[in-house]
Amino acid sequence: MSQRSVQLDPLNSPHPIPWNWVMATLTEAPSENAANPTFHYYRSPSLLSPDRQYAAYSRIQIQVQAHFQSRATSILFIENLKTGDLQAVTPASPLADNPFISRGVETLGAISIVVPVSWSQTGNCLLAREFESLFGSDIASDYAVVVDCAENRVSTIAPTHLHYTTAILLGWSQSHPNQVLFRAGNLGDEHWDLWAVDTSGHTARSQDDRAVTFGHVVSSVWAGPQAH
Repeated sequence: MSQRSVQLDPLNSPHPIPWNWVMATLTEAPSENAANPTFHYYRSPSLLSPDRQYAAYSRIQIQVQAHFQSRATSILFIENLKTGDLQAVTPASPLADNPFISRGVETLGAISIVVPVSWSQTGNCLLAREFESLFGSDIASDYAVVVDCAENRVSTIAPTHLHYTTAILLGWSQSHPNQVLFRAGNLGDEHWDLWAVDTSGHTARSQDDRAVTFGHVVSSVWAGPQAH
């Protein structure tokens, strides 16, 4: 887990968030006497569905403040390329229910960044990675956001009934179609198991599994850091 990706990611995820931009943005943090925070924006590249009917991307906002009180939030967008309809999805923030929040770190700024990872093979569901953490802490983990475009249903899931500190979203499960594959374990442990999770949160060990993804990443002039 210690090997760095080509693109820096706090969990060395195969689907990195724009962590280099986050860190560079935070270097502009105001002094402790600054009265007003500053806002910075980033748009991810678009992920086209296999049938090229839908495009998904996310818009990330960082509110920069002093003393690790900055906040990173995001919205996921799904565009129907045939009709032009645009759906905005604000995933649930599991960090809000994290028991560590009540243990003296409630003043730390929160990070909740979502990026599209894969469409389903049929193109009717979108899988996105939601990375959640606290600035200045070792609390960090992934959640999966599954958007069923046909049913207009959004599920935020992670492995359940396990003892782990961190989960890393890998993609769809090859062995269990329509389920999401995670690697989960405790920081400092050498071996982390693979787990397949369905949209209800049911979790099963899936050691011989591998992750699969579908869709086409398209970059554009709108992708990357945005004007304030």
